[in-house]
Amino acid sequence: MDGRCLSRQVTSSEHLTEDFELDNMHDESEQPLIVDENDDGVTSRPEVSKQDANKLIWLLTLSAGLSGLLFGYDTGVISSTLVSIHEDLGRTLTTLDLSMITSSTSLLALIASPLAGHFADSLGRRPVISVACGLFIFGALFQSAATNVWTMVLGRAVVGAAVGGASAVVPLYIAEISPADRRGQLVSVQSLFITGGQVVAYVVGWAVMGRWRWSVGAGAVPAILQAGLLVGMPESPRWLVLKGRDDEAAIVFSQLGHDDCNQIVSQVKHEVKEEQLSASGSMLNELITIPANRRALIIAAGLQALQQLSGFNSLMYFSATIFALVGFTSPIGTSLSISVSNFVFTLLAFAIIDRVGRRRILLYSIPFMVLGLASCSLAFMHIDASPSDTVAPSTAVSALKSPSPWSLVLLCSLIFYVASYACGLGCVPWQQSELFSLSVRSMGSGLATATNWTSNFIVGATFLPMMHTLGPSATFLVYVVVCLIGYAWVWRCYPETKNLELEQVKKLLENGWGVKANELLNDLEV
Repeated sequence: MDGRCLSRQVTSSEHLTEDFELDNMHDESEQPLIVDENDDGVTSRPEVSKQDANKLIWLLTLSAGLSGLLFGYDTGVISSTLVSIHEDLGRTLTTLDLSMITSSTSLLALIASPLAGHFADSLGRRPVISVACGLFIFGALFQSAATNVWTMVLGRAVVGAAVGGASAVVPLYIAEISPADRRGQLVSVQSLFITGGQVVAYVVGWAVMGRWRWSVGAGAVPAILQAGLLVGMPESPRWLVLKGRDDEAAIVFSQLGHDDCNQIVSQVKHEVKEEQLSASGSMLNELITIPANRRALIIAAGLQALQQLSGFNSLMYFSATIFALVGFTSPIGTSLSISVSNFVFTLLAFAIIDRVGRRRILLYSIPFMVLGLASCSLAFMHIDASPSDTVAPSTAVSALKSPSPWSLVLLCSLIFYVASYACGLGCVPWQQSELFSLSVRSMGSGLATATNWTSNFIVGATFLPMMHTLGPSATFLVYVVVCLIGYAWVWRCYPETKNLELEQVKKLLENGWGVKANELLNDLEV
């Protein structure tokens, strides 16, 4: 054979609908077909130009990445909702009410993410993303109709199930359709959408201030758009190989611009065969007992835990609360500066992650996070802000009539911290799927994402109680300690994976953490 893709024609049952057919491929009968040189009679898809393949990769990435926009919108909208809700849910919200409303999303997400990993292996990546999209629509509309605290908690729990499923599977899907030299950038699209969703949420919350039902219900709009785009999305080609559907996989690889798709299908099949020979029972057992898989799980879960325990989402959930307590008269508008900074510096990470590398970005950015958090702690020492047991930020009692100079120091420090977070921890942990071998990739990604949501739940449930018991300054010092521990761990255990094929990455972890082996592979000095 000439090494190019030799496979059967696409049918509707293969999920490769005309929605994603390229402009120059509408009439296949008029296109020259690639025929096996041995004249075995098998024909393939028409050749696809690199330009058209690149367009398709971006279209699929953006379609799947809309889940990140929904995730970010939900994270951001709750901050403006909490300062607008007043007594619309039947009573003035207490600290416990606020913690339940914010943490219910995380709780369901941590339950849903490992389940999503299981179903992504059994049913495919695309069906899980589609179900999550439907839950986003239902959850947004249910929240907008909430009449008491418990129905609001339930609506946010539904959205949490959607967020958990999407956050586990979308990065996995994008990684499996991406070329090695752009995988980091393409997977970072989800992080870019998350931060963009947060900006949109704050803008909407500010524009419809006081009408929180409109702002939470608006989350259904991008979900409906995504539902239309998902109709024509092809399945992950690597999942197709895993299920023995080699012809379909070769077609998708061809559409994605691979010149030698028969060879890449053979490589993936070889990896699957090796993993089956070394498998020792269930997938979970395979994750734990095989050293390379176990190290991948520790790294992925550790990065996800560090992302959340560094305290970032406490700002996303409670930034308006914090700014009201320290004297800002427009807490929602002030919170917008945080989300805009997050988005802008996520754009920077998006641009450089495949050039600088995942490990190096973390080692450069975490020290700046420590500096920002320490400055926040210092600022709080000079601010008289004592939130009462009933925290309704729109009527919060603060000793300040207007922001003091230290309040402005706090704002600048938070922006500095968020910018540093966005460059590193905001996007690197979502590269997790590249660490796992194909047979355990879905399960490993699901468990790592569950770690993210477990940590998110802890942060959401403990932030306000910590502010009350320890005080704001000590609370931010706790996050400083977490970041310092995380920095040492990243230095010791996280290898560089840029420019490596997915099938190459697992080799790094077979005989250790792969940091030294990676330096030789990529000729890097860290």
